[in-house]
Amino acid sequence: MHLPFATSERSTVGIEWELALVDKDSGDLRQVAQHVLDAVTPADGSQHPHIRQELLLNTVEVVSGVSRTVRQAGDDLERSMDEIRELTDPLRVELMCAGTHPFARWAQQKVTDKERYATLIDRTQWWGRQMLIYGVHVHVGIEDRDKVLPISRAMLGYFGLFQSLSASSPFWGGKDTGYASNRALMFQQLPTAGLGFQFEEWEQLEGYVADMMHTGVIDQFDEVRWDLRPSPRFGTLETRICDGASNITEVLAFAALNHCLVEHLSTMLDEGKELPTIQPWFAQENKWRSARYGMDAILILDRAGNEELVTDAISRLLVELEPVAQRLGCLDELDGIRTIMRKGAGYQRQRAVARRNGGELDAVVASLVAEMRAGKPL
Repeated sequence: MHLPFATSERSTVGIEWELALVDKDSGDLRQVAQHVLDAVTPADGSQHPHIRQELLLNTVEVVSGVSRTVRQAGDDLERSMDEIRELTDPLRVELMCAGTHPFARWAQQKVTDKERYATLIDRTQWWGRQMLIYGVHVHVGIEDRDKVLPISRAMLGYFGLFQSLSASSPFWGGKDTGYASNRALMFQQLPTAGLGFQFEEWEQLEGYVADMMHTGVIDQFDEVRWDLRPSPRFGTLETRICDGASNITEVLAFAALNHCLVEHLSTMLDEGKELPTIQPWFAQENKWRSARYGMDAILILDRAGNEELVTDAISRLLVELEPVAQRLGCLDELDGIRTIMRKGAGYQRQRAVARRNGGELDAVVASLVAEMRAGKPL
């Protein structure tokens, strides 16, 4: 099977952000996505360029255009959110985001009336119905297909940093799961989700896709839901690791870290350097550790099995990436990572709110709504 990789300008960036629609008074989810989507559909019936449908009727997704800087992508997201709020404010509906809703019940959520989603639920049943989760996806343009798989393999070594920083799903169905990111481990229950395979050659990826299509596992490549995957249609590497973020500052911080890392690794390839990789079993362990312990995780750094506290690894990486951030024009956005380290990751802030309010999770939702309005961690 031939899997063409689209032409893409190097280190362009795009962001996708899944947003929950919650009741202003109760904090519970509201099934009003179709109302929003119908209202923003252009007169010619085409798809809105920056506001998209998602699996559940409590969710809309805002997406940026192809951007040269993270800030430019963020401006697209904020314009779309303003457009959505014009429709949701009169309904007393707020925008909210975290890896999961703290107390909503998955069985009460309605699935979007679309064939691809109906097929997914029919196949995955109980696990598919539980996908009451939200994420942030970042695309970075790669100009040469031969770079995609080496960069993807190297990015797996940084997986735990993204997962720990973005972890924001400690609660599920009104209970504290004990995990920083319950979303990470839930989502990998879907077929073709999870860490994926560390292919060496593009032909191996094509063979995988051919096998999956031949056996009816997928109908198209987009149904491969790996945490880190090539996006042949856009000519990008797509990072799907991050839990949903409650505010634009965090979204842009995750995007800047992603943007800088991909460009850094691409430059190393240009210089003829070998990219660092870790064994698949180390990558799997890092995913579990970061999902369980978040910012307290001790991660495996390299093939030799050396380990380091995630916060130390992040601090060291930020210094290394500063020249890249300067070149890409995202120094301020990358500095948002330090803000997260000071204020606490999303799961830490949510648990702190719950403690201050006697365990009442509607207060946690209120705090997430407030952060969305403020555009920064509070």
